[in-house]
Amino acid sequence: MTTIRAGVDLGATKIQAVVVGEENAVLGEAKTETPTAGGPPAVTAKIEGAVREAAEDAGVAVDELRGLGVGSPGAVERDAGTVAHARNLPDWDEPFPLAATLGDALGTTVRVENDVKVAVTAELELGAGRPYASFLGVWWGTGVGGGLVLDRKLWRGRGAAGEIGHIVIKRNGARCPCGRRGCLEAYAGRGAMEAHARKLVKRGQKTDLFELMAKRKRDRLTSGVWADALEHGDKMATALLDRAVAALGAGIGSAVNLLDVEAVIVGGGLGTRLGEPFVERIAAAARPHLFVDERPPAMLPAALGDLGGAIGAALLVEGA
Repeated sequence: MTTIRAGVDLGATKIQAVVVGEENAVLGEAKTETPTAGGPPAVTAKIEGAVREAAEDAGVAVDELRGLGVGSPGAVERDAGTVAHARNLPDWDEPFPLAATLGDALGTTVRVENDVKVAVTAELELGAGRPYASFLGVWWGTGVGGGLVLDRKLWRGRGAAGEIGHIVIKRNGARCPCGRRGCLEAYAGRGAMEAHARKLVKRGQKTDLFELMAKRKRDRLTSGVWADALEHGDKMATALLDRAVAALGAGIGSAVNLLDVEAVIVGGGLGTRLGEPFVERIAAAARPHLFVDERPPAMLPAALGDLGGAIGAALLVEGA
């Protein structure tokens, strides 16, 4: 039986697809922008196209795939293969049968799981999490996602464990995209940071963020735009990223106090783009919040980079 599988990391700004073979070696890949309109059908069509392109890059036909795994934001019902409340995707609130729709389009078995959980599983099995029995994954991107590994197993709780982005770091604080106030994501999520930057511009503050966004032909402040602005010494970008680092430090420090994990692994669009220097800054920001500060957990960047989520999704396929 074939070992060739496909995996998709569905993000708010990009869709990354891979085709993997023996020992999860990447045979082909494709990347496309996530639609900003059209709801679940438009997103599903883009996923289908990315999988077909990745299969072509790998030199295999789609019907040769053993299956497809998809890591998606939102509330994922694994058994039903549905996704709901994916608020960083266009018009995606009600449950949508993503697995069945893609399975019909591609003629293969499809399994769906939360995007951060599949990325954390990939780090556990193949990446930076291999030496540790317990760790917290913090995926810093459009939102702030998380995954928790205890005794070498992903801890799911009742289905929503690991949502570090919705730890409250300030009572009655900034409004979060989830609708609540004071969440970590309200200060560190890329979407919330962009919304705050737009408010500051309306109040007359200056920034090159949106000019850089236009130069990159983007309609959102992607991780690359933030990195460019930082390189240009943009004061607003620097201040908002400093604010995000402080928030991440507070949230991660509090989570470590509760869980006492051996390590924290930082991934996601911003985490990967800004890399080890920012991971070190987050570790420094967390340290004052640690109750047992003489033995802080190891804090390190995700090892699998941009492809980690898609590789982790491919691990969902039975027999991986």
